[in-house]
Amino acid sequence: MPSSSSPTPEKSSKPDKPGKSGESGKAATARKATTARKATTARKATTARKATTERKASTVRKAPKAESHLAMVRRARRINRELAEVYPYAHPELDFRNPFELLVATVLSAQTTDLRVNQTTPALFAAYPTPEDMAAAVPEEMEEIIRPTGFFRAKTKSLLGLSAALRDEFGGEVPGRLEDLVKLPGVGRKTANVVLGNAFGVPGITVDTHFGRLVRRWKWTDEEDPVKVEAVVAGIFPKSEWTMLSHRVVFHGRRICHARKPACGACPIAPLCPSYGEGETDPEKARKLLKYEMGGYPGQRLSPPADYPGKPAPALGAE
Repeated sequence: MPSSSSPTPEKSSKPDKPGKSGESGKAATARKATTARKATTARKATTARKATTERKASTVRKAPKAESHLAMVRRARRINRELAEVYPYAHPELDFRNPFELLVATVLSAQTTDLRVNQTTPALFAAYPTPEDMAAAVPEEMEEIIRPTGFFRAKTKSLLGLSAALRDEFGGEVPGRLEDLVKLPGVGRKTANVVLGNAFGVPGITVDTHFGRLVRRWKWTDEEDPVKVEAVVAGIFPKSEWTMLSHRVVFHGRRICHARKPACGACPIAPLCPSYGEGETDPEKARKLLKYEMGGYPGQRLSPPADYPGKPAPALGAE
């Protein structure tokens, strides 16, 4: 007879539906690790995006404003004042005793160093002390004397020509006018301005390779042509500053702001330079790049001015 009590249903042997509670320990650990990796990757991506956004915003905020002409002029004049304090002894780095010697030395200085010229001119002026003497020189003998300066044949031709012109057209005297000087063989505006500024006291801007390089680095001009550079710089400074400005800029270019490795970390006008960072910025490494008296070495003149703080250069053959 059937029992009156209801049978107790048996528990199903069917496994539970897969889920978090039903995972094995190993599977759960793997799932958690995967989730953690994804979360970390997402956080890194978010951080990277945020950093990129902030960097772009910072770049926009720090982008230099276009400098007005007036601001550039003020900065240029301040650079000149700073250089005057750094190089109060700035001077022409060619040895000379009169306008004729300076003219000849400047012609010889093309494509060589002032040091090499200074080491060569004592023998040259001992043999040919006046324009008349030099105009009568035997070309081969002069070539042998000035050979150390390079391009000695072309330079001999120029020196013979300018000496003859001084003898025949100017009574053996160097003229004190730009328009007369540039007519002499081998004499251009740069040479003429050197002679006028340093032998006659006539203001002039000497645009050599150092001067041109620095004024472009300082963003005074982007002109490459020396005559155009001269005109632009002449418009920035009063005439009374032209000659000494030239000396200071050239001094700085030879001692600190070099063509290949500017010593930015040792530069006294770094805060005023828009090209800061083109060279070595580490102060200790930069100091090792300093030249001449700034680095404790001899200068370029065998007979420097009395107030020059460095050592005189050695004579030819005594280096």
